[in-house]
Amino acid sequence: MGQNLQTGERLRPVDLARGHGLSTQAVRNYEEAGILPAAARTPHGYRTYTSLHAAALRAFLALVPGHGHQTAASIMRAVNEGADEEAFRLLDESHAQLLEDRRTLQAVETALRDLAPTTAPEREAAAGRGAAGRAAGPAPGGTFIGPLAGKLGIRPATLRKWERAGLVRPSRDPHTGYRVYDEADVRDARLTHQLRRGGYLLEQIAPLIARVRAAGGLEPLEAALGDWHRRLSARGRAMLTGAAELEAYLRARG
Repeated sequence: MGQNLQTGERLRPVDLARGHGLSTQAVRNYEEAGILPAAARTPHGYRTYTSLHAAALRAFLALVPGHGHQTAASIMRAVNEGADEEAFRLLDESHAQLLEDRRTLQAVETALRDLAPTTAPEREAAAGRGAAGRAAGPAPGGTFIGPLAGKLGIRPATLRKWERAGLVRPSRDPHTGYRVYDEADVRDARLTHQLRRGGYLLEQIAPLIARVRAAGGLEPLEAALGDWHRRLSARGRAMLTGAAELEAYLRARG
């Protein structure tokens, strides 16, 4: 995109904008944000751009899909300010986050595979326990909200929010009234936590948790996990494209 802009030394804002499917205001905004180098001015005050600005714009637009708008903008500002090491650090952090997301996905898959499928009689027994039945007393080995939140590295308020969304269903201790999370609740909290880290919204997680409760095991989440894999792969490839355009811009800058 915008390859024709390499042929002219002086480009108007509209030339740069049209070559990249943008508005002239967007080009001006990118310049003011430091994403593009400062433009030269004609005697009448009009901006003029060059092939170097076109290379900068291509690099920024290529970086966005893999790194996000904010990080891509920070990378370009660092380069334009001559702070290449800062730009490389930002790139490294973004790649590290992608690696962490891959590890999170692997953890989700491992956690799901480790779940023992619930047998039909156990499911029927669980379905027959209403709120009153569960309130008769916590299951052996149950845990309270504070320890569970600490184990997951989240706040107790987050667990209460998940409870309101139906993602976890703790019982109440009959003596203290405290929430008690049994083994199934801990499983649901772990899955919710991992899926949230993977970028899923609560409303997207709710039907997945419901299906896991009903069927147990990995199969109900296979489609979601496959989509997650595809999104991570797309990000990784977008990072490669962004790196190539950024290297071209660095070479153009000399």
